[in-house]
Amino acid sequence: MRVAMVAMETAHHRDTRGAHRFDRIASQLADAGHDVTVFCAQWWDERRTAREIDGVRYRGVTLGPATAAFCARIPALLAAHRPDVIHVTPSPAEQVIAARTGGVIARSPLVLEWFGDEGLDAEAWLTERAVRTPAMVVTPSEMIRTEVRELGATEATTRAIPESIDFDRVRAVEPGEDVDVVFANRLDDSANVEDMLLGLAELRNRGWQATVIGDGPHRADYERQAAELRIDDRIRFAGTCDRDERLAIYRGAHAFVQTAYREQFPTELLWALACGCVGIVEYQAESAAHELIEGYDRSFRVTSAQGLADAILEAGDLERRDVDDRWAEYDRAAVARRYEETYEELCGDYGWL
Repeated sequence: MRVAMVAMETAHHRDTRGAHRFDRIASQLADAGHDVTVFCAQWWDERRTAREIDGVRYRGVTLGPATAAFCARIPALLAAHRPDVIHVTPSPAEQVIAARTGGVIARSPLVLEWFGDEGLDAEAWLTERAVRTPAMVVTPSEMIRTEVRELGATEATTRAIPESIDFDRVRAVEPGEDVDVVFANRLDDSANVEDMLLGLAELRNRGWQATVIGDGPHRADYERQAAELRIDDRIRFAGTCDRDERLAIYRGAHAFVQTAYREQFPTELLWALACGCVGIVEYQAESAAHELIEGYDRSFRVTSAQGLADAILEAGDLERRDVDDRWAEYDRAAVARRYEETYEELCGDYGWL
């Protein structure tokens, strides 16, 4: 299948989770044997207008991010490319309209990838039009799907496809040292590490060890809070850590605590669950983390620091694991297949697949 992906700004321009997800989708589709071209603003220095990375062809539409010029050129480029399907990001909203125009000429269905961290600055009417334009809007969770429907999309034109993990990589990394509780998030305004610290402080008279993965502007504040609670000697602030380091920690840990205020999809929780961790999720109105563990028996959903403390104690009664095959359905290949099925369904509606 020939897939055209449209993103004026890719992960090479914007270091956001949504941008990185879009790039991963391109790579996963290419790995599955599809012909994938990303139409984007050029970020490379060479004079050539295209380059290939890991099987994905990047086609420079403009020399840099320039919304008006980018959107003016996209329809003709897509019409000439004749893709089977067009997959676009929502920011800027104008590019969704431009991609739709190209899709009409090429007779290609349009899929919009809406992660939820795009920070659209366009007028509300333009964002709403962008949401109503595609044949399908894909979101990472039901929470974000609801937000998109509130902007004007419908149940029939929206679909939640989760983040993915590399299950072979989970198995390949050796478990690290035993630890009772692990937390992972960027240590910013949304992290809410304090609730976990308060919960652990309730258990200061019991034997436990915890690891906090991540860095950010509030790391020093959290380290100071741990000291004030007199539990700093049992908490290791491990810093950012690369993926293999995180997997080793997760495979050696007994429980993973999720407390962040805002989470479009709890990717680190997913990795940890695959590594056998018990999932402990504090419910937050703007977090989709509770969706992931719904119906999962090795998990707890709580609403307070005291609830966290109680859940950590109860988690201790569950067996330790360092891998859980139940989460293999989130492997990269399995999730890529869900995109393929979406494309095939839409192309079938066009009457030519």
